[in-house]
Amino acid sequence: MNASGLFAPVIPERIIVTEYTIGYIVGSISSTSINRRLAKALEKVAPEGVTLKEIPIKDLPFYSPDHDGNFPEVATTFKTAIEDADGMIIVTPEYSRSIPGVLKNALDWSARPYGEASFNDKPTAVVGTSQGGIATAAGQQHLRAVLLHYNALVLGQPEGYIQSTPGLFEEDGTVTDEGTAEFLRSIIEALVTLVARTAPAEVPAA
Repeated sequence: MNASGLFAPVIPERIIVTEYTIGYIVGSISSTSINRRLAKALEKVAPEGVTLKEIPIKDLPFYSPDHDGNFPEVATTFKTAIEDADGMIIVTPEYSRSIPGVLKNALDWSARPYGEASFNDKPTAVVGTSQGGIATAAGQQHLRAVLLHYNALVLGQPEGYIQSTPGLFEEDGTVTDEGTAEFLRSIIEALVTLVARTAPAEVPAA
């Protein structure tokens, strides 16, 4: 009851989510992949409250529509991990001006069965590294086209074209250049902002 003698409305307290789980896919299964080092670097520079978790792709079989009626467990687990993540990062090499076949195969699994695309409405960032000057730019453009077809919410800026120079990323993912570390952190922060902006509104319990 307020000072006028009328009952004041009860305003439910809004729950503010401050912790996020971001799944990531490395588009290479090479044991010496510099893109895996980049992914580990993203883990290390993630801001407080943000946890990055790899969603592996190396055990996925080749996709075929023959599987649509009876998905293998490894594919179901893969799709569920994407759906459970607050957002996604795909770290891709560039193979012949496009994305690796193993990554495209994983994305095909994520989109099936028809009408059950795991990336639908999922905030997603794309990054990649190579030793060349264009640093996976062509491959990332192909990847963005695929993700947009899946109705993913693809982060536009900043664009993550990272030229890998000797010693930039150590084996454990340590970034030796602070400017690069700050740039990688800014990509994660921008993705988290997109996650927060597009999250469904909280509906208070009755």
